Amino acid sequence: MTETSPRTENPPRPLRVLAAMSGGVDSAVAAARAAEAGHDVTGVHLALSANPQSFRTGARGCCTIEDSRDARRAADVIGIPFYVWDLAERFREDVVEDFVAEYEAGRTPNPCLRCNEKIKFAALLDKALALGFDAVCTGHYATVVTREDGSRELHRASDMAKDQSYVLGVLDERQLAHALFPLGDTLTTKDEIRAEAERRGLAVAKKPDSHDICFIADGDTRGFLAGRLGTAEGDILDEAGQKVGTHEGAYGYTIGQRKGLRIGTPAPDGKPRYVLDISPVDNTVTVGPAGALDVTGLTAVRPRWCGTPPAGGGRYTAQLRAHGEETPVTAEVRDGELSVDFDEPVRGVAPGQAVVLYDGSRVVGSATIAATRRAGAVPAA
Repeated sequence: MTETSPRTENPPRPLRVLAAMSGGVDSAVAAARAAEAGHDVTGVHLALSANPQSFRTGARGCCTIEDSRDARRAADVIGIPFYVWDLAERFREDVVEDFVAEYEAGRTPNPCLRCNEKIKFAALLDKALALGFDAVCTGHYATVVTREDGSRELHRASDMAKDQSYVLGVLDERQLAHALFPLGDTLTTKDEIRAEAERRGLAVAKKPDSHDICFIADGDTRGFLAGRLGTAEGDILDEAGQKVGTHEGAYGYTIGQRKGLRIGTPAPDGKPRYVLDISPVDNTVTVGPAGALDVTGLTAVRPRWCGTPPAGGGRYTAQLRAHGEETPVTAEVRDGELSVDFDEPVRGVAPGQAVVLYDGSRVVGSATIAATRRAGAVPAA
C-alpha cells in the first residue's frame, strides 16, 4: 500500500449545493455547516415511501411525514430554501425490490449501500446536476479529498468510531467530484454534534438516530420478507445432511446466524450451531459448529472503484460490514471479478454482502460477494 500524493480537503470556491436532509441531526448539521462555509445551499427531503407513516416507530425509519417536517423546520432555521422530492417509485424498484430478490436468492444484501449508489448519488445527483447544482451534501461521516492532479478520492472519516465510508464505497470518481460530506473531518462525539445542533437552534438536536432498515419500520425483517415472499416450509440440515429441524422460509436466515434456529435436536458436542449455508433451490438451511464458518477467501462481482481501478494483485485491508473491523488481504481483479484472500480466516461472511477494500484510509472500491472459500467442507454459494 502506498501513500497518496498531497491533497486538499475542501472545495476551493463556493458551490451551489443540494443538501439531502433526512430529518435527522447529522444531515441538518451538515447542511448548516455547508451554508456557513459560504456555499449556496438548498435543502431537499427525499420522500422514499409511497405510504409514509404519520409518526416514526421508536427510533427507526427516516422517510416519514414527521421526518419531512423536521427537515423543513431545520431548513427554516438555517435560512435555506427547502423542497420535498418524491423518489418513492425509484426507491421501491432499486432498493426495496432488490432487497427482497437478494434474500429470495439466499443472499444477504445491504440496502443502505444500494440506496447510496442508486438513489442519493445516482437519481438525486443526476437531477441536481441537471438543475445546475455543483454538489450533493449529506450527513455521512467520510471525507472526499482532491489530489494535486484534480482527481478525487474517498477516505475514512477523521473519527473512526463514526466512519461511514463502507456504505459509500460504491461511489465512482465522477460521483465523488460532486459529493460534499461536511461532517467527515469532525473529531467529536455524537453528543457534541447534538450540542452543535442545539447551539444552532435546530430542534432535531435531541431526536433519536434512525437505525436498522428504514423501510422496515418495526425492525422485523423476517416478517417483512414473509409478507412479500410467503411461507415455504423446508428442512434444516446438519453438515452430514441429516434433518435437525424445519423452517418457514430459507430467506429468513443469514450466514452466521445463531439465534432463532428452532432446532429441536442438540448438537452431539452440546455446543451452539450456526447457519453455514442457505440453499433457495431446495429450500434448505445447513447448520454446524462455529469453526465451519471460517472463510479463507471470497469472489466478488460488480466491482465499483472510487477512482482508477487497481492493476494486478495488491495488498489491502478489507471491511465486510458497516461497523466491522478491517482485516489484511491480498486482492486481485480477474476477468472482471474481485478475488480476495484473507491473511487470517474470518467468520460471518455471506454472499450478497459488500466487501470494501482500503489502502490506508483511502477507499479503493466495493464489490458484492458472490461466493466464499472455506477451510471446511460446506460451500457457501
